[in-house]
Amino acid sequence: CYFSVIYRGGIQGVPVGQREAAEVLGFTKSQIFFKVTLLQMIKRIVPPMSNEIITLVKDTSLARIIAITELIKAGDKIAVCISGGKDSMLMAKLMQELQRHSDVPFELVFLVMDPGYNEINRQKIESNAELLHIPVTIFESNIFSVANNTDKNPCYLCARMRRGHLYSKARELSCNKIALGHHFNDVIETTVMSMFYGSQLQAMPPKLHSTSFPGMTLIRPMYCIREEDILAWKRYNELEFIQCACRFTENCTMCDNGGGSKRQEVKTLLRRLKRENPNIENSIFRSIHAVALDTMPGYKSEGVEHSFLERFNEKEQEFHAED
Repeated sequence: CYFSVIYRGGIQGVPVGQREAAEVLGFTKSQIFFKVTLLQMIKRIVPPMSNEIITLVKDTSLARIIAITELIKAGDKIAVCISGGKDSMLMAKLMQELQRHSDVPFELVFLVMDPGYNEINRQKIESNAELLHIPVTIFESNIFSVANNTDKNPCYLCARMRRGHLYSKARELSCNKIALGHHFNDVIETTVMSMFYGSQLQAMPPKLHSTSFPGMTLIRPMYCIREEDILAWKRYNELEFIQCACRFTENCTMCDNGGGSKRQEVKTLLRRLKRENPNIENSIFRSIHAVALDTMPGYKSEGVEHSFLERFNEKEQEFHAED
């Protein structure tokens, strides 16, 4: 994928002629990355959708997921939710460039919720936003103080409260969508976690309607972008971002979202399995897009559980009717 090559190799992924032209004009390496690479990628996203357009954007992860799933439509006002980590910061920059160069007119609000960050983390978010030229709107909440006072699933409570506050603020700002920075690896890790620890097969769609906030839609523009490419962008541009930043994890330097989390256990497991099967991440990702529902003994849809016996008995009745 062209987009992934750019992340791993910095400006080396840009065609030589365009790279030299950009350097002559005085662009920095970071500016070349954003202005040349993204301009190529973004200009290919044009309405109306067609097979030709989808073919054109197949070599770019962000463009591909936006085109195929129609994450963004003309007239949208999207709250780009920034936590301060690498994923959301990159998403914000990509969405900003997408808006600048796309023929599809839409509005963006770069939304930062301060759930109770310490002074250092709050300053880091503000300085990174300034460095990346992202005009953030910051509002405050007391989520950390509430979540940190519970002994049962504080991370789950924090995540749920964050989502609710972001939806509320986005609606207050007349947004019809919120964008979250979940990436390719989040999708497959969530799938594995749901089986290992949640006793269910549950994935993460690129967009969904909010059940608690009617009329609001959640989109995941980074759905096809791999974490290794995000890390390559971060390292190449020598950027530093905050981690989870709550009291449970703000002293953790090992990983995002804490060194002892179930997600980190799954990350480690997948890395180990990848040594034997380099294609395992792709296999998991593709499997959730090709679920053979007829082979499942049970499934749940819109909160209602269904059994394979429903289909079995229906077929049996059809056979008897033919007799």
